[in-house]
Amino acid sequence: MPGSSEALPKTAESPGFFAGFRILAVEHEPLQLERFKTLLSLHGYQAETACGEPEALKRLGGQRFDLLLLDLSLADGGSQRVLDFIAAGHIETPVIVVGDAALLDEAIDALKGGAYAFLREPLEPEELLSTVKNALDRKLMEREQASTSRQLQQSETWYRYLVNSSPDLIYTLDQEGRFTFVNEKAEALLGCRPEELIGLHYSAIVHDEDVPRVNYVFNERRTGERASRNVELRLKRRDGGTDAPVVESRFLTAELNATGIYEGCEAEFLGRFLGTYGVAKDISERKKAEQTIHYQAYHDLLTGLPNRTLFKDRLTLSIAQARRNSQMLAVMFLDLDRFKMVNDTLGHVVGDELLLHVSSRLRGCLREGDTLARMGGDEFTLLLPQISFREDAVTTAQKILAALQRPFHIGDHELFASVSIGIALFPNDGESIDSLVKNADVAMYHAKARGRSNYQFYSHTLNATFSERLSLENAMRRALERHEFSLFYQPQVNIESGAVTGMEALVRWQHPARGLLPPSEFIPLAEETGLIVPIGDWVLRTACAQMRAWQEMGLPPVRLAVNLSAQQIEQPHFVETLLGVLKETGLAADVLEIEITESVIMKDVENTIVKLVKLSDHGVKIAIDDFGTGYSSLSYLKKLPIHTLKIDQSFVHDISRDPGGTSIVTAIIAMAKGLNLNMVAEGVETQKQLSFLRDLDCDEMQGFLYSWPLTAAEATSVLTSEQSRLAQDANAA
Repeated sequence: MPGSSEALPKTAESPGFFAGFRILAVEHEPLQLERFKTLLSLHGYQAETACGEPEALKRLGGQRFDLLLLDLSLADGGSQRVLDFIAAGHIETPVIVVGDAALLDEAIDALKGGAYAFLREPLEPEELLSTVKNALDRKLMEREQASTSRQLQQSETWYRYLVNSSPDLIYTLDQEGRFTFVNEKAEALLGCRPEELIGLHYSAIVHDEDVPRVNYVFNERRTGERASRNVELRLKRRDGGTDAPVVESRFLTAELNATGIYEGCEAEFLGRFLGTYGVAKDISERKKAEQTIHYQAYHDLLTGLPNRTLFKDRLTLSIAQARRNSQMLAVMFLDLDRFKMVNDTLGHVVGDELLLHVSSRLRGCLREGDTLARMGGDEFTLLLPQISFREDAVTTAQKILAALQRPFHIGDHELFASVSIGIALFPNDGESIDSLVKNADVAMYHAKARGRSNYQFYSHTLNATFSERLSLENAMRRALERHEFSLFYQPQVNIESGAVTGMEALVRWQHPARGLLPPSEFIPLAEETGLIVPIGDWVLRTACAQMRAWQEMGLPPVRLAVNLSAQQIEQPHFVETLLGVLKETGLAADVLEIEITESVIMKDVENTIVKLVKLSDHGVKIAIDDFGTGYSSLSYLKKLPIHTLKIDQSFVHDISRDPGGTSIVTAIIAMAKGLNLNMVAEGVETQKQLSFLRDLDCDEMQGFLYSWPLTAAEATSVLTSEQSRLAQDANAA
C-alpha cells in the first residue's frame, strides 16, 4: 500500500524523503481541513482529512496513518476522546496538537499524555512543515530501533547494542547504589563517558536539591506494579571537557523508571537483592514546552508582565495574608492618557513600542514584592502588598507620575506619556478581588475627570457617580432606537439687516427619567464611549431632512449648520457617508455648513485637511466653531477651505466688562475680514454686545438676544415670519 511502513525509505537526507507518508488532519472547519490538505500535498505527503471526532475515530479504527494533526477545539471534548482512543488502542501514530492561546491547559495535558508537539494558532506554514518532518523523522528512527531490537534480542551483544542505541540513559546499580553499568547515551546526555561513572554513587549525577526526594527511587528495590514509574528529577551535566567535574550549573530534566533486580526470583518469593535497573528519559524539551505554555498562560506576550489571571492569583494570596496579619494593601488601576491618539496617528507598531517603554519605566518604580500587570490595551494594574499607611501608595503613585514626565524616544519620534491612576485600599475600599479592582477603576475615571496625569483614591461617593455614569451610558445606548433624541434649531441672524441667514442644529436628549438633557450632560460621555458616531450620523441625517422639508415648503433659503465630532471625521468613509446623506435627503451641498473645533483639526491635521477639501470641492461649507479657545494658527487657516469663523461665546460675554475680551474679539474680526471669511458671534445676549459687534462690522450673530434654540415647529414659524417680512419688504420696494 502506498505510504505503508514497508514502502518507506531508510534515510531522510533529501527534502522529498517523506513523500508518500500518510497524514490524517482532524478539524471541525472544512476550510481549514482543505488548507492542511493542500499544503501537505504540495510537499509530497499523502494528506487525508476527517471533519470532527466521529469521522476521525472511524478512520483511525480502520486504517494506519504515519502522523495525526489534531485540532484541540473539537466540540464537547472531542479532541480528548480522540487522544484517549489512540492511547487505549495502542495506536503508534505520533500526534501534533493544534490550538490557540485559550487551549493552553489542554495542550499541556496532551503533551503529558504523549503528544509529540503543540503548534499555536495562527499557524505558520514553515513551522507546521518543520514539525511534521521532525515527527516523521522520529517515527522512522523508532521503527528502525524496533526493527533492530527484534533482530538483536537473541544475543547479549545484540542486547548491548540495543541498549547503547537507546535515546534514554540505561543503568544498573549494585546493592550500595553504585553504578555497575551505564549505556553510551551517558556521554550525550551527561557529558560523561560510561566508564567514568562505573563505581560512582548514583547521587553524583543527581541534582543536590533532588537527592533527598529520590533516595528510594533511583536505587529502587521494589518490582512489578510497586516499582517507580515516571518520576521527574534533575540530572547534572558536565560543564566543559571530559576532565571537568559534574556540576549543577547545567542539568537536564529526566523521567525515571526503575525496578529492583533479584537473584533467582520466582513467582512465590524474591531471592537476594542484587541492585537496581533503571531508565532515565530526557524530557527537557517537553518541560521547556510546558514552561513556555505556562508562561504564556500567565503573562502578557508583548510586555512580559503578569496578565490578568496571574495578577488575580497574587492579589488573592495578598488579601489572605493581609487579612491574617491585619495589614493594608493597595490596588492601583493605571490607564495611559490619550494612547489612542498614538495608535491612530503613528500606527500600532509605535504604539506597542511605547507600551514596552512605559512598562519598563513603571517597573523601575516598584518595591520588591509589588506586582505590575497589563490588563489589556493601555490598562495596567499594580498591587502593593503589606503597606502600613495610605501615604505608601501616594509615594508610589508620585514616583510613577514623575517617571513618565521624561519623553520617550521611539525611532524618529519623541513621545510623552502620562497615566491616570485610581487607588483602592484593602480593607476599607473592598475585601475581594473584584471589589478592589472595580473601585480602583472607578477612582481612575475620577482621575481622568480631574484633568488626567494624576492619582485619586476611591471613596464611597464616587461609586454613586460611577453608577450614575454607567446608567447614563446604558440608557444612551438605547436612546437612538427608542427615538429619544430630538433636534432644536437656533437662528443665525445678519447683524445689519436682521434677516435670518442660518439655522444651527442642536441635539437634545429626552431622557425617560431625567427629562430634557442639554448636550453638556451627555455629549462628553458619548465621545468617550464612541456613541458620538451613531448619534452624530443621526443628527446630520435628521437635520438635512428637515432643511429639505423647509425648502419644499417654499420657506426662505437659509444655511444649515451641523456640528461634527473628531470621531466622525476619523471614520474611514466619512466623506462618502456625508455626501451619501445629502444625496439621500435631496439637499444641495452648498446649503450645508459643517462646524468643527480647532482641537478636532489639530488631532490629525493632514488627514482632516484632505477630507475637508474634498467636501468643499462638492460645495459643502466649513466653519470653525469656538474659535480662539484652541490651537489658533494662521498656518492651518490658510490650508483649510474655511468659509466661516464663529467667535466663542466666552469672548462675547466678556465684551461688556473685560477690556482683554474686547481686544480679542476685535482681533478675531479683523483677521476674519483680512481672510475674507464670514464672521458669526455666538452667545449674544445684550444690546450692548450687539452694538459693539455691529460697530466692528461683524457679519452675523447667534444667541438668546434673538432666540433660544427652537423646536422644529417653532423654527418653522420663525422662517414663515421671515418669509412674510421679505414679502412685505419686496412689496414696499
